[in-house]
Amino acid sequence: MIQVKELVKRYGGHVAVDDLTFTVEQGKIYGFLGPNGAGKTTTMNVMTGYIAADGGSVVIDGHDILKEPLKAKACMGYLPEVPPLYPDMTVREFLLFAAELKKVPKTERKERVNELMERLDLVEMKNRLIKNLSKGYRQRVGLAQALVGNPKVLILDEPMVGLDPKQIIEMRDLIRGLAGEHTVILSSHILSEISAVCDHIMIISRGKLAASGSPDELQKMMQGTAQLLVTVIGEREQACSLLEQMEQVTEFSIEDGGEEGSILIRLSARDDADIRKELSVALSGAGMPVLSMNRSEKSLEDIFLELTESEEEEETDESNL
Repeated sequence: MIQVKELVKRYGGHVAVDDLTFTVEQGKIYGFLGPNGAGKTTTMNVMTGYIAADGGSVVIDGHDILKEPLKAKACMGYLPEVPPLYPDMTVREFLLFAAELKKVPKTERKERVNELMERLDLVEMKNRLIKNLSKGYRQRVGLAQALVGNPKVLILDEPMVGLDPKQIIEMRDLIRGLAGEHTVILSSHILSEISAVCDHIMIISRGKLAASGSPDELQKMMQGTAQLLVTVIGEREQACSLLEQMEQVTEFSIEDGGEEGSILIRLSARDDADIRKELSVALSGAGMPVLSMNRSEKSLEDIFLELTESEEEEETDESNL
């Protein structure tokens, strides 16, 4: 449905999008996840034809956004971070106006607008001026204008920003209900929003694609970095000697355990093997009683932070060369 290839966008000497390539399949919900300034909004602006790229290409349903902009844009509905609303129009007036702009046939406009107001729970607000709506309802109106042309692709930039917890849950449900009927791409810097809604997550950092996959795939990708946290009574030197002899232990560190005479061991095992039983027997046999042992696996939050921080460290290292 969407092919983005080697996309580049610069602002002066700053590279906002750096050789970005990805593919979006039809009928799924994709999430752009990244810290503020990662290049999410710039990528969306290029995809929608709002700004031109300095390199690369974007193809929407077979139409290149530069070579066939009208055909490509006809396939898309776009909700920017600040919805493009006319505050002195009523909800119904604005959606009818948006339907006209999207070239919805005149005989179908009223029916289409009524369907959307019903679907997005806007019927009671239809005669209210947009400037008198709450933030949550303005987001709904913005989503309705993006949907009014019945686009194949829906692009949402930070659709839940500024909403309260109840409104966020409602917006999530609305977006999830669009899957299948529409291909949805949404951006956010908040992991919980993305993981709760999306089938596929693309983590972007410094304008580059740091990782891509389903939530489960991203966790599996980082499984090898699970750690064991073990608190024992004993000496550092003795623990080091024992751990160095265990072939399954790939790396470890030792620090003060917080209790008198105790040490805390952090270790990783080869192929993410569960070595708790063998480790406990070995430590006890060496006269080092185990006070606690916990397995710590990386969450999606840990993966996100590790990937984005590593990109930032690389950028810093390169700037110091």
